[in-house]
Amino acid sequence: MTELVTTVASLDQADQLLAAGADRLYLGEDYFGLRLPHSFERAELTQVVELAHQHGKKVTVAVNAIFHSDRIKKVAEYLRFLESINVDEISIGDPGAIYLLTKEQINLPYIYDASDLVTSSRQINFWAKHQASAAVLAREVPYEEMVPLAKVITIPVEVLVYGATVIHQSGRPLVTNYSNFVQEHLDQADRQRGLFISAPHHPETHYSIYEDINGTHIFANNDVDLMSVLPKLSELKLNRWKLDGLYADETKFVEIVKAFAKARDLMAQQALDDQQLAKLDEIVHDNQAPERGLDRGFFDIDPNEVK
Repeated sequence: MTELVTTVASLDQADQLLAAGADRLYLGEDYFGLRLPHSFERAELTQVVELAHQHGKKVTVAVNAIFHSDRIKKVAEYLRFLESINVDEISIGDPGAIYLLTKEQINLPYIYDASDLVTSSRQINFWAKHQASAAVLAREVPYEEMVPLAKVITIPVEVLVYGATVIHQSGRPLVTNYSNFVQEHLDQADRQRGLFISAPHHPETHYSIYEDINGTHIFANNDVDLMSVLPKLSELKLNRWKLDGLYADETKFVEIVKAFAKARDLMAQQALDDQQLAKLDEIVHDNQAPERGLDRGFFDIDPNEVK
């Protein structure tokens, strides 16, 4: 059964996403999680968990930050809180945090999420032996590498089918440092500021960049859209699909989720054809942020080119 996992930007949007066909909501607090559309305080997070469970749906909370010594001290207490409100799963990638989860005997299933490090079946199966219930596949893994990987993995993997792809993270405040270097005042460097950088001599490129508590994040020129190749993922039984609305309008993101949910449902009925896929993909394009393009990311790339 295909599972749609979607990011959440507000309590109101959470309700709309559940009605739109999302199976699992992905959210968290930016002290513990990376690149979230909204940093949910504990009271808000509790409300979302209760709402999802009322709909018979699930919640994954991001605990995938890079934890230095000062911050990892607070992880165990946060994990206990998540356990107390019946969170269904956490996403986590720091082995130190996974160690705490095990050492403290906290009853929380986890999906292993180490960003671009998860590129092989051996790594996925290694973490499966350490109680991971699933793994987030690196965005850089092309289809040709997914085919052999899918045959031997022992736990489900999550594939990004829509949304922004991070290509660089630094713990340093690079935007602020640049602003100070050029002596140009910058009121804000967060995601809402809409900052981007371009490659030298290629002003048409648009790499979104922002700062938050976790440092500086830079994103690929275009957002990923795998609507047109969903049947290929389904054939491989890669059926945990992630939709990331980090750079999407709240309302329009719900429409995008509806389109993917429709594709999922038609596929389950063996009633999805190329014409319907094209119409659903048109909905995705119609609701895409105008300043951001769409492509299939690394999906079609020859693996030798990635290396």
